[in-house]
Amino acid sequence: MRLEALFEDLESQFEAMQDGDLYGEVADRIRAEVGKITVLDRLRGAVGTVVRVELTLADPVQGKLSRVGKDCLLLEAERYEEWLIPDTALTAVHQLGPWAEPAEGAVAAKLGLAHLLRGIARDRSPVTLFCGGTPVTGTIDRVGADFLELAEHPLDAPRRRTEVYNTRLVPTRALDAVRRR
Repeated sequence: MRLEALFEDLESQFEAMQDGDLYGEVADRIRAEVGKITVLDRLRGAVGTVVRVELTLADPVQGKLSRVGKDCLLLEAERYEEWLIPDTALTAVHQLGPWAEPAEGAVAAKLGLAHLLRGIARDRSPVTLFCGGTPVTGTIDRVGADFLELAEHPLDAPRRRTEVYNTRLVPTRALDAVRRR
């Protein structure tokens, strides 16, 4: 009887060790997978929800997260405003759910800040740029590989030669946000 109880005890200890090893391995694998998730993956998991974004050199912005590109995000805020925000300008994002989602397909992986800025330039929409100090208004004239050129004019005036008072070159790495109404 004693040997039988000893064998049962040893078997239960062995099973407990195997279960512990399995749980430890699963936990290690989960940590490794979570370690591969990027900020933009987390943001993709929140597309369609309202989030609050804190920026490096601009006031926080709240709105519906409508799109996440390869290096930026697009928020729809109140008063029919769109905010294009480079991922490098983010300091915090609030109200995210627990989900993450990887980039979809080759085309989505290529759509980034420069592509969206070119679309805004093509539309000739007046914008407000946040890049350091005081916000600057005007129309984006052209977008290069790592810069944009803004024809500065009042936001309520159309882009006419007589209204433009300056042309500003802004490196995209210095850009905190672009607001378009």
